[in-house]
Amino acid sequence: MAKKTVADVDVKGKRVLMRVDFNVPIENGAITDDRRIVQALPTIRNIIDRGGRLILMSHLGRPKGGPEPKFSLKPCADRLGKLLGKPVAFAPDCIGGAVEQAVAALKDGDVLLLENLRFHKEEEKNDPNFARALAQFGDVYVNDAFGTAHREHASTFGCPQAMQGKPRVIGFLIQKELKFLGDAINNPTRPFVAILGGAKVSDKIKVIESLLGKCDTLLIGGAMAYTFFLAQGKSVGKSLVEPDQVELARGLLARAGSKMKLPLDNVVAASMDSTDTRTVEAGAIPADMAGFDIGPKTRKLFRSEILKARTIVWNGPMGVFEKKPFAAGTEAVARACADATKRGAVSIIGGGDSAAAIEQMGLSDKVSHVSTGGGASLEYIENGHFSTIDILD
Repeated sequence: MAKKTVADVDVKGKRVLMRVDFNVPIENGAITDDRRIVQALPTIRNIIDRGGRLILMSHLGRPKGGPEPKFSLKPCADRLGKLLGKPVAFAPDCIGGAVEQAVAALKDGDVLLLENLRFHKEEEKNDPNFARALAQFGDVYVNDAFGTAHREHASTFGCPQAMQGKPRVIGFLIQKELKFLGDAINNPTRPFVAILGGAKVSDKIKVIESLLGKCDTLLIGGAMAYTFFLAQGKSVGKSLVEPDQVELARGLLARAGSKMKLPLDNVVAASMDSTDTRTVEAGAIPADMAGFDIGPKTRKLFRSEILKARTIVWNGPMGVFEKKPFAAGTEAVARACADATKRGAVSIIGGGDSAAAIEQMGLSDKVSHVSTGGGASLEYIENGHFSTIDILD
């Protein structure tokens, strides 16, 4: 069902309570990658330019049920202020008297960022009292945090529930995510090629099952391929496998038939830190070695399949791309996605490591869409909706 966006609401003079995803990497108090803040700017600017009084809330990291200085959102308030070219107020907590005062002091066009939601364990438990304490700050609720939209937390679920009767809408980032992922999954231009990598079959079983019913070709790379090799009775050496998923992998292979393409060869080494590598046929990995990337034959095969596509969804690297000897497979897939996009395909990179890889290679502007949520994009591919979005207007 189509959702109202912040553009459909008159925000002038109103307190707009907005969930953002400012879960950015911070080292020694400095933000090392501000992409998530930058991606929230269109919605933020839209609200303040129209005279809304903006109250932002987010989590950062995994604090252990209480305030931890290293997880403070203060650096995010400072960075956002620089990006906006105006001061951003910062509240010392996300509920309570000091926050009430900070909210009351807001004038039209002002911005206030609340301290880390996860400094209260009630956030992740979706505690109704905590949700109501947040809800009282807003006349309008906006969710623009796609990266956490798959989790029913107080700020994403209980708070909008408590604001029933008031406008509850999505921001432009979530609108964009739903458009790209929704169209790709529910109404793809064919051929539709899905590429899955990463370490574990168990993490992506439901996604594989969902995609098999929708895509024309499914390319499997990363360590999850070795569990499929094991299911075929092939030699995987010391490669990372999930023996308890072999039966399931066998069933998926039978169901997929020729639709699923596994690697033809692998780059192997004695360990992840070794620079002494060699390429072997898939399923012929020596007993004292492990596979860490797809080989040249596979790179060629995957490229040719990707270039035929009109819709591409990629989630998960092809190998240990952080280490140079094992980066070629992921890079080949990234370049093929960029080249297919140039030829008119719609390409969606599903967050997490794939997003990091495509950014690292300087190709993020050469694909159609890089998702801001790794786990969220996987869950959306699997289920086609989020309960946190379903409850909005």
